Amino acid sequence: MKKKDYIFENIKILKGVGKNTARYLRNKKIETIRDLLLDFPYGYTDRTNLITLDKLEAGKISTIKLKVIKYNFPRVRNLPNKVICEDEHSKIDIVFFNSREGYIRKVLPIQSNVFISGKVQTYKGKFQINNPEYISKLDELNKVNKMIPKYNLTDGITEKIYNRIISQVLENIPNIEEWYDKKLISNLNLIDWNTSIAKLHDPNTNKKNKEKYIERLAFDEIFTNLLLMSSNRQKINRIKKKQKVFDDTISKKIIENFGFNLTNDQLKVIDEIKRDLSSRKKMFRILQGDVGSGKTICAFISISNTIESGYQCAFMAPTDILAKQHFISANKTFKNTNIKIAFLSGKTLPKDRKVILNDLKNGRIDLIIGTHALFQKKILFKKLGLAIIDEQHKFGVRQRMNLSKKGGNNCDLLVMSATPIPRTMLLAIYGDMDVSRINEKPKNRKEILTYSKSEKKINEIIEIVKKQIKLGNQVFWICPLIKESSFINHSSVEKRYHDLKKIFKDEMEILHGGIDGNLKEKILNQFLEGKTKIIISTTVIEVGIDFPNANLIIIENADKFGLAQLHQLRGRVGRGSKQGICILLFKESLSQKSIKRIRILKENNDGFKIAEEDLKLRGFGDLIGFQQSGDKYFKFVDPNKHNNLFEVAESYIKQINYQGGNIKNYEFLLKLYDKAEVLNFNE
Repeated sequence: MKKKDYIFENIKILKGVGKNTARYLRNKKIETIRDLLLDFPYGYTDRTNLITLDKLEAGKISTIKLKVIKYNFPRVRNLPNKVICEDEHSKIDIVFFNSREGYIRKVLPIQSNVFISGKVQTYKGKFQINNPEYISKLDELNKVNKMIPKYNLTDGITEKIYNRIISQVLENIPNIEEWYDKKLISNLNLIDWNTSIAKLHDPNTNKKNKEKYIERLAFDEIFTNLLLMSSNRQKINRIKKKQKVFDDTISKKIIENFGFNLTNDQLKVIDEIKRDLSSRKKMFRILQGDVGSGKTICAFISISNTIESGYQCAFMAPTDILAKQHFISANKTFKNTNIKIAFLSGKTLPKDRKVILNDLKNGRIDLIIGTHALFQKKILFKKLGLAIIDEQHKFGVRQRMNLSKKGGNNCDLLVMSATPIPRTMLLAIYGDMDVSRINEKPKNRKEILTYSKSEKKINEIIEIVKKQIKLGNQVFWICPLIKESSFINHSSVEKRYHDLKKIFKDEMEILHGGIDGNLKEKILNQFLEGKTKIIISTTVIEVGIDFPNANLIIIENADKFGLAQLHQLRGRVGRGSKQGICILLFKESLSQKSIKRIRILKENNDGFKIAEEDLKLRGFGDLIGFQQSGDKYFKFVDPNKHNNLFEVAESYIKQINYQGGNIKNYEFLLKLYDKAEVLNFNE
């Protein structure tokens, strides 16, 4: 075994990690030594408080030198065992719950002198220590009388056991050779990897120094992500495909049928995609556009050009209802053409599915629209030339790469996202793709009016809802919780539904993540058809679906949501020709930060600007959707503190590529962050 490989070994090779301990650690998502090393303590326990029994304080962790004088082992089951100990000042009970008599006799022999460390408690007016964390001999004081790192533990693992395991790992960690050149190390003043790991596990490291060690790991993480993107882009660029030849005959016809002019941004994006389709290079492009910016129109025009050139197209959406809506839109868009369109999802009946699969294989279907079922292995195309994936944030790098291979070298890939992504995140997550962006909204689309109201004005809000329903409009009412909670003072869907049901009776439905998928789809379809006037929901209402008559959304506890998420929720209304209204409800006591966030949303309808502000305020994890793909992005990166590192990493990778550097030199680093498997060095 190479020295470096030790880091990727299973934790079972460690002394003291048996079957049970390994199982407990798995609950904490720790399976390898690497997982242990990258799981840092969140604080420390101070066991340097070495005192005598006359100085004890209840509730304080203390270390005491004691003499064992007497056992008290009750013969009644379930009663605790006690050991009476003393020093020159007093006596104290050391109490053991669920401990065997033999174990206690072994660690605390009568007349022995020991150091005991634990939390001091009182019982019936007397001090005692229950289940002490540390018991050590007099010559082992250094093992106890110190700052002990505090980790997030799981049931079955004590602080003592975990620290023993991590200490063993830190003692055996090999000295890893530096993978960056000396100039970069010097310019960024980077600490070496081994030192950073050791210091971040050391409870004596002060907060200021800790930031330098974290910065080292943050740069590693950013560099790894961008290196993966760069390598993937190079792989795609090496693919040579047949050029698609078309003269815009179909696309001109469907543009004329729209009855409105396309925006300048839409025309620009269509040209970018046309150039990709006509080139010898495989298209690997992401189309970003805020809610209601007209991305689907660009997709349909790209589909028409691809079909005109003799290829088939596949259009995939993340949910059945969104895919069906695209299917309906496509039929309207292509109604005066000869394009043959079919729909396929997991719910398609077996006999219909069989016909569709046969028609796809024989080229009798030009455009297939559906869910992820489109990309199952059994589904074969005669000549797939363009794959389009809507709501791309549900897919990670692995899925992107697999989808790009589905149609072979001649299949171009276009992915779309309504989630505005700031440049820093765009570089980190979609750096392997060309980027098209639609900033401009269609001229006929009115900006949504956004208001904020106190929860105390709930009766006023109810009157607004009544008025909207009389006008023939529909309403979304969003709450953060499904059920009432005694721990969190947030509004719940169930309580709000119960309260409003008295007023609106059968005009309402309830929707949340706990509802079965078929019922959820039925509820949304009834809302689409206008049979339901109000939906009381959590944030599960689908991104991307058009509800043309939904023109009012009320969001309770609005200060508890991220800006980007509020903007996405707001985008559920105002999709038709009428004015959309968003009301943000909040409790009376708002922090300055919450007031600022609500003000940003009220003053702004630009999703990209809002996403940038959200990134500053909340960080990567809270931008809507980006934890759904299953790919974990950043563990150590703070986008505000480490923003400059993205550009440095990007520049360094360009330098490596220019100099013909071997990506295998960074294989250890890529393995460290789970990227080596994605790149597959053996390809």
